[in-house]
Amino acid sequence: MSRAAIATDLLINQNRRQFLGLGLSLAALSVLPKRLFAAEAPNLRQGAFDITVFSDGYINLPASIVMPEASEEERDAILKRLGGTVEAVPTPSNIPLIRTAKDLILIDVGAGENFQASAGLLEANLKLAGIDPAEITKVVFTHAHPDHTGATTKKDGTLRYPNADYIVGETEWNFWTDPDFEQKYPQPLHAFALGAKRDLFAVKDRVRMVKAGDDIVTGIRVLDTAGHTPGHISLELDGGDGLVITADAATNGIVSFEHPAWKFGFDTDQERAIRNRVKLMDRVAAEKTMLIGYHWAFSGVGHAEREGSAYRYVSLNGTRL
Repeated sequence: MSRAAIATDLLINQNRRQFLGLGLSLAALSVLPKRLFAAEAPNLRQGAFDITVFSDGYINLPASIVMPEASEEERDAILKRLGGTVEAVPTPSNIPLIRTAKDLILIDVGAGENFQASAGLLEANLKLAGIDPAEITKVVFTHAHPDHTGATTKKDGTLRYPNADYIVGETEWNFWTDPDFEQKYPQPLHAFALGAKRDLFAVKDRVRMVKAGDDIVTGIRVLDTAGHTPGHISLELDGGDGLVITADAATNGIVSFEHPAWKFGFDTDQERAIRNRVKLMDRVAAEKTMLIGYHWAFSGVGHAEREGSAYRYVSLNGTRL
């Protein structure tokens, strides 16, 4: 990937310190669920798969990352709906666990201790549901941002899911592990690369590289949704009208649906991210495909409806945000 393909208007540099240091503000706390227990995780049946969505907690993002192209009026209206502030938009982290006849598959592992203090709850929620981390047989990394892979290892450096095989997009691996990364790519990405290398190299002896169209297991295929990162993948599951686990191809349950052509501050290649987001939304809205979004209101399960020239997210219980 050339330097020219990296979006030059990244907002990371001006917001990174603020973003990484944000805890839950009092305003954000007032709108979050009082409990994030495993018992509240929804269970779905999709074809041959049983799916439970667990919470890893929340991260906070500044509005200048979530909706940098919004006018002040648009921003304030969306913040009111999201329950956040200009400094801190509470952003859930939803992690699907897929059970097959032979496997327990986690789609991303959350932040662990390597990100904001309001995240890192996945392992505790799994244990509340009676699931031992040693039972996980496969972990799929949709991409290598720290809120998705930060929990790969414990504080002592050992793997949190010691018996799992790890699956990552080949393009994603090659991008973050490039030995010449700092010479090729802008400084705002360097801190992210350090975290990605930490997590990816921890599983290098048990990783499988995939590309678009490859099976994770029979009935779960890789979709190319690059843009948020150069090798970002989503997953498509067989059964019924289908299900797509979008990860960060659509990062916000309001902004990404109602303004899919807006840039998102942490998208590495913003124009490509927009193209793939619109393409995905067009398809899933037309086909009435079920969706699971990583950063949408818990549990992130719902679908997209066409609304004018854009879309509306409808949650599993029929709520329109």
